[in-house]
Amino acid sequence: MSENKPYDPAKEGAQMEFDGRMAYLDYLKLDEILGAQKPLSQTHDEMLFIIQHQTSELWIKLAIHELTAARIAIADDNLPAAFKMLARVSRIFEQLNNAWDVLRTMTPSEYTEFREVLGQSSGFQSWQYRLVEYLLGNRNHAMLKPHAHRPQIMEMLEKELRTPSIYDEALRLLDRNGISIPDRILNRDFSQTHKADLDVQEAWKKVYSAPEKYWSLYELAEKLVDFEDYFRRWRFNHVTTVERIIGSKRGTGGTGGVSYLQKMLKVELFPELWSVRTQL
Repeated sequence: MSENKPYDPAKEGAQMEFDGRMAYLDYLKLDEILGAQKPLSQTHDEMLFIIQHQTSELWIKLAIHELTAARIAIADDNLPAAFKMLARVSRIFEQLNNAWDVLRTMTPSEYTEFREVLGQSSGFQSWQYRLVEYLLGNRNHAMLKPHAHRPQIMEMLEKELRTPSIYDEALRLLDRNGISIPDRILNRDFSQTHKADLDVQEAWKKVYSAPEKYWSLYELAEKLVDFEDYFRRWRFNHVTTVERIIGSKRGTGGTGGVSYLQKMLKVELFPELWSVRTQL
């Protein structure tokens, strides 16, 4: 019988000594990342709550990275790159959706044991999430207020409010490709949320009525719809998770909790891409 010996990767040339050399934990800064979970209570489930939100912030950081680059690609008429980035962001939000399943293993009783240590902190205060909303065009100025005490964050968010959203760039792209968009849309106040417009709906109708002629624009439209589909699911799963854990109680940040989140479900990021479907 052959003797089963433990596998030794060093025999195949794997590096096993890292004194003074970059290792896995060095490259990924794992000491800092894994040392960032500091529960304020002695309860078992607070660790789940912290890691859920910390990992979500990391995924949202990547989403910002991809959406910012996709917007630049659309403005530069580099649609293949934009498609890849938008597809990746959809997968990011699929990952964020799956994470709610883990948090839902926490019961109301378990959450109540440590809720008080959260103070007034709440997810709606996430500046990264706010930046994602602004990038996508939902430009609610009232949501700047939680960040007024952080000048650098305020400057970043205010700069984004002055910049055309990814949807604004998509509409500019249509206009550059012979599908006329009204000047009132192209030269609007970008700091405000775009409102559904019948002329913009008609522009997208031209694209959807002749996909072979406008294939790249058609594909961009579907990539945007695909992303918003995942984004809506993420919001819905957020609502149901919160309702499952705290019911109808107010959120720690003072919002109505579930009632606040339900209002967010009604927000459409790319309204004409949804309404045009009724017209086809």
